[in-house]
Amino acid sequence: MLIWNLTTEVLEVAKDSEYILEILTEYGMLTEDQVNEGWEKVAASEGKLDILGALKALKYLNENEMMSLLAQQYGLETLDLNEYQVPLEAIESLTSDLAKQYKVIPVMKHDNLLTIAMSDPTDVETLDALRYVLGCDVEAVVSPRDQIDKLISHHYGSVEESVDSFLEGMEGGVDSQLMKTGEGGPEAEADDDAPIIKLVSLIIVEAIRKRASDIHLEPLEKRYRVRYRIDGALREMESPPKYLQSNLTSRLKIMAKLDITEKRVPQDGRIQLKIEGKEIDLRVSTIPTTHGESIVMRILDKSSITLDIPKLGFYSDDMEIINKIISLPDGVFLVTGPTGSGKTTSLYAFLNSINTPNRKIITVEDPVEYMLGGINQVQVNNIIKFTFGAALRAMLRQAPNIVMVGEIRDLETATIAINAALTGHLVFSTLHTNDAPSSITRLIDMGIKPFLVASAVRAIMAQRLVRRVCKNCSAPYTPDAEEIEYMALTDEYLKTANLQKGRGCQECGGSGYRSRMGIYEIFFITEEIQRMVNERATTDEVREAARKSGMRTLREDGLRKAAVGGTTLSEVLALTAIDE
Repeated sequence: MLIWNLTTEVLEVAKDSEYILEILTEYGMLTEDQVNEGWEKVAASEGKLDILGALKALKYLNENEMMSLLAQQYGLETLDLNEYQVPLEAIESLTSDLAKQYKVIPVMKHDNLLTIAMSDPTDVETLDALRYVLGCDVEAVVSPRDQIDKLISHHYGSVEESVDSFLEGMEGGVDSQLMKTGEGGPEAEADDDAPIIKLVSLIIVEAIRKRASDIHLEPLEKRYRVRYRIDGALREMESPPKYLQSNLTSRLKIMAKLDITEKRVPQDGRIQLKIEGKEIDLRVSTIPTTHGESIVMRILDKSSITLDIPKLGFYSDDMEIINKIISLPDGVFLVTGPTGSGKTTSLYAFLNSINTPNRKIITVEDPVEYMLGGINQVQVNNIIKFTFGAALRAMLRQAPNIVMVGEIRDLETATIAINAALTGHLVFSTLHTNDAPSSITRLIDMGIKPFLVASAVRAIMAQRLVRRVCKNCSAPYTPDAEEIEYMALTDEYLKTANLQKGRGCQECGGSGYRSRMGIYEIFFITEEIQRMVNERATTDEVREAARKSGMRTLREDGLRKAAVGGTTLSEVLALTAIDE
């Protein structure tokens, strides 16, 4: 093995000086006169030096030879860490706390045997303690203290050093006064300069600046991944060191008022913040994984919600249909689509457009995502059994004109919503189905009688969110033969279409897209469709009848928006099924 230059710390950690002096004298590395002179210097130092320190000051000790000799006496090898690449597997076998507490660095891991580097070959207590804590065999090699400290700082580091290093690699810092805890939230401002708080603040602020809708903190086997969902697509960001995972998780759980001691079950919470003058709500969800707790934070920016219906992507012909639907005196209007497709935002925009002093509007939501002025919004609380069904029953006693149910999840909620529509209320709600016609079958499958569905449901709208082409870097685009064939594009479409594709720029982060717009599939329940529902027609039969009555499919609406350069063919293809 390799030899090194020793540091003062190595001498200072020796536990049994008398035993060491005896060995050094026996092997001829010191004389009795040198030892006596060393003791005289110890006495003159008035306790500032021990015997080994005094002999070092007198330059009587050859440190390299001394440590090699001591290692040999204890049956240990020596290792020069400056010329050794420590495997990542070994580093991950020892926690930061243990490495710093015992001043050791793991250098090799094989099966149930961990090899550590330590600076004091006489410290057998450390080996015993690590064997007990880790539950595996631990053996040692001897290395200089300064080399061990350097590797501990590099691989484990102090939290503050690690965060500062991480912040330097990010696009921008974070002002300690930039993020303030919202009303009713935890008092985080008292310690703004704490490194973990700085790091959490940066992750959240950067997500807001990049227009992210979600923040994903995912513990993987060898790293801690941070991703933002921007315009519906996940983008990986600069990731903090793996060993900060527990610190970040604890900090976020404290902010969300979750139980930091419970790591075995999923938890849900909420963080209210004020960032750059904006009121921000974060819906926090944790779930245990094999490598730690995964955290997803959904960002609800109250100032960014669009309540102007045309800005959501509705063209004039769709606007006419929507205005007709929301002007109905009663009935159920369903908005369908997968999670994150903008259903709630559409409903908010519809309610906002008909929110007048002569109408009483009540919503029941889980959770209330945005506060709407002039509208009574009710929050579901399952802990006290205040469910959608219970809230809806209570709401109807408030004599509303219009009711919005955040989601029809079960037969109870569906039954109450249908009955409310049949007794003169206009009911808005959402449902999880792939397209509009499927909603009919879904309600019947829940247990609603077909004649009630036919009588109560007035219209259904399915929607998706497609990314808009970045206006700053958009350029004309010609589809290839494969795209033309796969999407069945006609010559007439290609001749009149102004297809665009973003080249990627700083404004869109190189993606070619900036923000999103909706594509929609809307149809009224006509008398013919009512008859078909009563006769239990299949979804395909209902869809065919809806097409004949004028329903435009999601694919068709996407293609016409791509034709004017609003989005791209690839976006439409990715988010819509092939129309039969």
